Parts: sequence; structure tokens; C-alpha cells
Amino acid sequence: MRVALLTEGARPYSQRGAGGWCDRLARGLPEHDFALYRLSGERGPGAVERPSPLWRDARDLALWGPRPAGRAPGALRRRRYAGAYEELVRALVLPGERAGFGPGLYRLAVLSGEDGTLPAFLASGHARRILERTWRLPGADTSAGQPLVCDVLVAADLLEQFLRPLSAPWYGTGPGGLGAADLCHVVGGGLAALPALVARHLHGVPFAVTEHGLHLREQYLGYREAPYRWPVRALLLSFFRALTEETYRQAAVLTPGSAHDRQWQRRCGADPARTRVVYEGTPAVDRPAAGPEPAAPTLVWAGALEPGRDPELALHAFARVREELPGVRLVLYGEETAPGYRAYCAALAERLGVAAAVDFAGRPASLARAWESGTVVVFSALSQRAPRLLADAMLSGRAVVSTDVGVAREVVGPTGLLVPARDPRALAGACLALLRDEERRARLGLAGRLRAQERFAVEPVIGAFREIYLELVSQYPAFPGGGGGGEGGPVPRPFARPAEYWLADGRAGAPGDDGDSGARQPAEREPAALAEAV
Repeated sequence: MRVALLTEGARPYSQRGAGGWCDRLARGLPEHDFALYRLSGERGPGAVERPSPLWRDARDLALWGPRPAGRAPGALRRRRYAGAYEELVRALVLPGERAGFGPGLYRLAVLSGEDGTLPAFLASGHARRILERTWRLPGADTSAGQPLVCDVLVAADLLEQFLRPLSAPWYGTGPGGLGAADLCHVVGGGLAALPALVARHLHGVPFAVTEHGLHLREQYLGYREAPYRWPVRALLLSFFRALTEETYRQAAVLTPGSAHDRQWQRRCGADPARTRVVYEGTPAVDRPAAGPEPAAPTLVWAGALEPGRDPELALHAFARVREELPGVRLVLYGEETAPGYRAYCAALAERLGVAAAVDFAGRPASLARAWESGTVVVFSALSQRAPRLLADAMLSGRAVVSTDVGVAREVVGPTGLLVPARDPRALAGACLALLRDEERRARLGLAGRLRAQERFAVEPVIGAFREIYLELVSQYPAFPGGGGGGEGGPVPRPFARPAEYWLADGRAGAPGDDGDSGARQPAEREPAALAEAV
């Protein structure tokens, strides 16, 4: 079948990336034809693109930067655009009109498909006046502050960029059109879902959404430090909240990366019946376990040096551990993401009297080497949103101690020690218990490695999506809008290759294969080969 992968590239805030995961998915499902559609940002000076060989023909749409060139709509068309745009803006700022977001979005997409003048309209003074007038209506949600003229200009520019996917040249049932795909697969959520929503509205193409970390949650976290006034932040977050709700409502299936994320999706309106947890597979499951423990007992901590990761808790707990076992050392791997925070942590270690035994090691050459340098791995975060780092530590075979937050209980389970957040006494007690018991460390380390290998292997992920794809296309008709060959043309097929192609002697590269992407008809097959395949 034809699968359109929709992803989002570089962004100013809350960057998303899908490259390696998409590559593994496409390689694991060679029976399907994958095409990559990527919403990308401007590349900085000196940036070098290294595309995967799988996606050399990827289709890109630039979100950030000058708007696409194009003519402005005429007076009649402008009035139609204005009505749709006002409906969308009212849904963003008026709590009683939230239901208008989807209809306004689809009306803009249909109008853009007819004449291609949407980018010019969104950048026009007419669109800015609509935004300003609607934003200042009584009862509008402006985060307790009236929008200024500068806020209107900034928000109008950002909305124009957010809505660019509605005018992408990706729709229709011709070659490269999303309407010709059997299904769309949105990786990462957010703006990447816009083309899938439009393809579903125009052509009935079903789509799945995979989120390894919730896009909406990352937006809320990222916009705390965005260089905008609060009315602009409130408007932008309202846009992403409405987009997320519409995406969850229209998606045929949602595949969060953890049960923790599934709970968040349900709070945003996701249907539990259409939600399946699929863990993010990692090739690290094939990595050998860490070698012998270091000669001196060592606690290893890894993560970004920021308050949310709470290295302060690790330092306070380490001071208590040193009182019991003076020879223990603490190594903290990670780069500073909050300015001045590393110096603050170093000063804290000095006040606690453990500075000589603490090593701020910076970014490790590899995570495998980081875990290998320790006796016990420690996580002290206030919020553990993604399972990847925990799983990587477990794959090393080292025993893990973690605060019981976010996905920690789900990932670690009974193979590690979980303690309350912000409790240095409990964290120190768990570390001491493992440092004093070599046999227990080895047992928990092995159990954790086996658990991580079972849950985060690539093969189960590939198998899960093979089932999901087949389930989706079996529930949705092919080309419901009648797209395809047209009068006198070939009848459109629901899949890129019929089932007969995948019998033993019809695969690409098999003896007698002529390289054609189509399939031989059953009558062309040899009787013996057909009997053998059956």
C-alpha cells in the first residue's frame, strides 16, 4: 500500500525530529511504498543537510521564512477567505465558539485548493484587521491582557506560517498527491497533522498519529520562554490546543509512545478505543551489556543540567551516601540548558562538602560509555516525560534508581528502585541499598536489561504498525472521492501492489522479476509456483 509519512522538521521552539525512526519503519516494512512529506524550517548558516537515501525524493514545505510568492485573491474571493478566517480566529479566542476551528480550517483549505491565494490573503492587511477586530471582542481569551498593535502583527505573521500546509501542493489524486495514498502516518503531531486532516476531508484518506512525547505538552513548555507577550502566547497555545483536539478527533488510530502519554491524550479528547500504545523501538537493544563495574563505587547521573531534571536532589542524596560510604563518587553527564545552572550546582556541591567527589563530565561520547562508568544509574527528575533515556540505561545492565514520576514506573517496573521526587533521604537509601549488595545489583541489572529488550526492540514496533496499517485500510474504502484514472483511464487500485505480488516468485529481486512496480496477474504464474505459494 502507499503510505504518506508526514513529519515536522526544524522549528524555533520544541524541535521535533523523526529521521531515524522513520527510516527504521520504512526499512522494516518493505512491502509498502513510503513517501516522506516534511514541514521544514529555514536552515541556519553553514547547516549541511544529510538526507537518508530512503528520502532523496522527499517533499518539503518551508514553514519559517518569507511567505511563498503568489497573487492576492480578488474581491469576491477575499470575502470568502475572510469569512473562513474569521470563523477560525473566533474559535481560537472565544470560548463559546471552539467548535468552529475545524470548519474554518477546512474552508480555508478548500478555497486555497481552488486558486492558491491563501498565503497572500493571510499576509494581507485585511487578514490582520480581522484578527485585531475579533481578538478585541468582549469575552475574548487574551490571557488577562489586551492585545496591542505589535501583538496583532506578530500573531498574524505566525498564523500565516502555521497555516501554510493548507496551501501545500500535496493534495489531489495525481502522482505525489496525498489523495492517492492509502493512508497517511503523522509522526510527531502538531502542524504535521494539517496535511493529513486536509487529505481526510478532501479525499477520505485515513491517518494514524504517532507521538513519542506529546506535541501539545511540549508547546506549553516551550512557549514559557517564547519572546512574545502573553496575549500572543495565549492565542498560539489556543491554536495548538484546537489543532490537537481536531487531530485526535479525526485520526483513525493514535499510537502514543507510552501509557503515560495515552492518559494525556485522553485528557485532550482522544478516544480510548482508537488508542494503542506502541513503544519507540531502538537499535540499542542489540548493544552488548556494560562491562565490569568501576573499581571505585560510582553513581552515574545523566540528563540536561536544568531544574526540571533536579540534579540538586542527586547532590543532596549523594552527600548522605558519602556519610555512610566515604569512597563513593558521583558523575553527572549532561550539558547546561539553563544559563548559570552548572555553576549553581557546583556551588551546591561545595556547600555540601562533596565537591571533590563530584565530576561534572559534560556531554558523554556515548550513553553506553556513560552507564559503563558507573555502578548504579540515578535519575532524579521532577518529570520523566519520555522513556528513551531510562530504557537506554536499563539496556546497559546496570541497576537503576529513579524518582517515581512520569513514565518511570511504567518503564522500570519491578526491575529497579523507585523513590518519591524531592526526597533526598529516600534516594540516598535506595542508592546505599544497591551499593552494599552486589548480588542484588546484578540481578536487577539483568532483569532491567531483559525488560527493556522486550519492550523497546524494533521488531515489535514494526509488527504493530504492519497490523495497524492493514486494519486501517480494511476499514476505509479506496479513493472514496472517485479520484484516479478518470473516464476511460485505469480503474484505481486500493493498494500499490495487489496481494499476488507478494507471493514467493513475484517479489522484487526474485528470479524472473522484471523490475516493474506492478504485479503479474495470477494467470501469468506458473502452476507449480502457485501451488507452492499456497
